[in-house]
Amino acid sequence: MKIVLITGISGSGKSVALRLLEDASYYCVDNLPANLLPNLVSTLSVQGHTQIAISIDARSSVDFARLPSQVDEFRAQGFNVHTIFLTADDNTLIQRFSETRRRHPLTREYKDNNDNSLVESIGLERERLLPMLAVSAIIDTSKLKARQLQTWIKDLLSLRNDSMTVLFESFGFKHGIPMDADFVFDVRCLPNPFYDHSLRPLTGLDAPVQEFLVAQPDTHLMISDIEQFIQRWLPRFEEDNRSYLTIAIGCTGGQHRSVYIAKILADRLIDKGLRAPEQVLVRHRTLR
Repeated sequence: MKIVLITGISGSGKSVALRLLEDASYYCVDNLPANLLPNLVSTLSVQGHTQIAISIDARSSVDFARLPSQVDEFRAQGFNVHTIFLTADDNTLIQRFSETRRRHPLTREYKDNNDNSLVESIGLERERLLPMLAVSAIIDTSKLKARQLQTWIKDLLSLRNDSMTVLFESFGFKHGIPMDADFVFDVRCLPNPFYDHSLRPLTGLDAPVQEFLVAQPDTHLMISDIEQFIQRWLPRFEEDNRSYLTIAIGCTGGQHRSVYIAKILADRLIDKGLRAPEQVLVRHRTLR
């Protein structure tokens, strides 16, 4: 089992990191009390989970001193454990809390029956988290945007092979354009099998319709142009930390041309090794 422990200063990006790992198919737990960590790992291991990510913050102060030894124990048991400590300078943290207007988690840990100030809360949090510094990879997010932090964590945890999923979606324009589409390609200019009475009741998944479309030179040109566009820009969207990319192919009714072309594009993406089969999905929105 691969275990990623995420800790650090509030406002430094723990939620950003956890969302990234959730998108990478990790079982994620946020704000877990530190004393519950061994039981959670044991339970999830028995249930067959192979990747878990756990965020632990300074509210677990009583148990933080024990965390480094727990990390060593997990490793001795054969678990692959990574610990990431996120931090930022005080000025950056103050600005982030001001922008979000959220209260620091340690504000209500009273001193003289008064709330702690933001600066006092940050200082208290730094003190409590000290035990984890020695066993963690430390990332200072002061000058990082969320996208950059995600990239750094991907590199740190070797998540680069967890490529985004590409969804090819056929649809009919007469039923409306899919709202979830990132790209929409219109293939209505191609010859329409609908006007052949023998092909009308069939779909783009049936051999006679496919043979009809393969016989049209423009079909090959259209598929080639869309394929080249996808191959050129797919890496850029992946660098943008996208988890999904939806490519919609539309014809008039969503039954013949778009269905066939969506299937062919998906097959080619897999055949050329650009995506594993489980990272390519095909859906037909208006297929009867």
